[in-house]
Amino acid sequence: MTKLNTDALHAMDRAHLFHPSTHMRQHADGETPNRIITGGQGVYIEDAEGKRLLDAFAGLYCVNIGYGRQEMAEAIYEQAKNLCYYHSYVGHGSEPAILLSEKIIGMAPKGMSRVYYGMSGSDANETQIKLVWYYNNMLDRPEKKKIISRWRGYHGSGVMTGSLTGLEVFHKAFDLPRNPILHTVCPHYYRHAEPGMSETDFSDWCANQLERLVLDEGPETVAAFIGEPVMGTGGLIPPPEGYWDKIQAVLDKYEVLLIADEVVTAFGRVGTPFASHRYNIRPDLITIAKGLTSAYLPLSGVIVSDDVWEVLETGSDKLGPIGHGWTYSAHPLCAASGLKNLEIIENEKLIENTADVGDYFQKRMHETFDDHPIVGEVRGVGLLGALEFAKSKERLEPFDAELKVAPRVANAVAERGVIARAMPHADIVGYAPPLVLTREQADKIVDSSKQAVDAVAKEIGV
Repeated sequence: MTKLNTDALHAMDRAHLFHPSTHMRQHADGETPNRIITGGQGVYIEDAEGKRLLDAFAGLYCVNIGYGRQEMAEAIYEQAKNLCYYHSYVGHGSEPAILLSEKIIGMAPKGMSRVYYGMSGSDANETQIKLVWYYNNMLDRPEKKKIISRWRGYHGSGVMTGSLTGLEVFHKAFDLPRNPILHTVCPHYYRHAEPGMSETDFSDWCANQLERLVLDEGPETVAAFIGEPVMGTGGLIPPPEGYWDKIQAVLDKYEVLLIADEVVTAFGRVGTPFASHRYNIRPDLITIAKGLTSAYLPLSGVIVSDDVWEVLETGSDKLGPIGHGWTYSAHPLCAASGLKNLEIIENEKLIENTADVGDYFQKRMHETFDDHPIVGEVRGVGLLGALEFAKSKERLEPFDAELKVAPRVANAVAERGVIARAMPHADIVGYAPPLVLTREQADKIVDSSKQAVDAVAKEIGV
């Protein structure tokens, strides 16, 4: 392939590549910058201008083992030489898919049984919706089909998964959300708790709001509740104290399935194999993707519990083979990538590293930003973190949206050699660095961010 000069690539990019989450006209007209990534090693990426940046968002929370791992390329290559592809329909399997499934079940919370594969978190959550409906049909509960998500939750960009997602930007002009999707409150303590509420009081309130919604809709119509153990794209929000225990009590009371969307949090991101371990969540179904292969190849999964699987099996006795499938489900190359990725995570003790460096990162973030005049809240867990900007720390009173504080901070951080992400909801900059991060690299992230935040504060006159 002929190597083009950078200017030609930029022109072709603007003329032909349709980018997600991008202002389409401004990008096409060259009014906004674009960055062409040419390489990566460890926690660093390099762009076409030769700039080296510490990727403090691991792509999109996904390159957990870091860039440039030759053993990953070799594992994919070796599998491609032997078997590049075969489908998994009607009982066909491949060795990497079988071994990966066993490995995932061994890492998952107790009581899980089978893994169904897709290519993205969105298609995995589409599968979840269909399985929930199928499950209740097999139990002769045809009215029990509503699925409750949360405002600010993120569960994908499809028609139904975009409806599950509780962010307005993903609904605008797409005629979403669709029935039978419902939304309950976002469990963001600092923004939504009433004055004087403790975190446990707020968790009680969230559970009460959920129970009220179930009762208003009719428990016989509510099939499932889906939630990220730690909210991701909606603002990187850890749950308030006691939240998951109280939510699960409501779900158990009304026989509502729990889908734990661990697309971001599974495989070590919060310092445990799954975030369900950290928060004592007992899911009926789990969604996985991103960290499953560290994004070396696309792969997602739905993990099905023993109890749900028993019901699904009865469906085949009644209806024959299940009428659901993806061409690339359990793709051998992707499965080989997943196996090698999980081997690296285990052998290099990256979950333990996340627990250690994550605690250090959280400590430094709080020390540096808790008292900063434009930072309303510092929050995070493991190697997930966020700064939310506000005029006042009381109730996180926001800045005028026209100031675009978070995008300005993200740009200022990039100028200092670090990539952070301006989140799509409110003035929030997020961090989710690779799990191979060192303490010295955590210092680089925090120190560069401090310089950037100080510079933006000066720009806006604070």
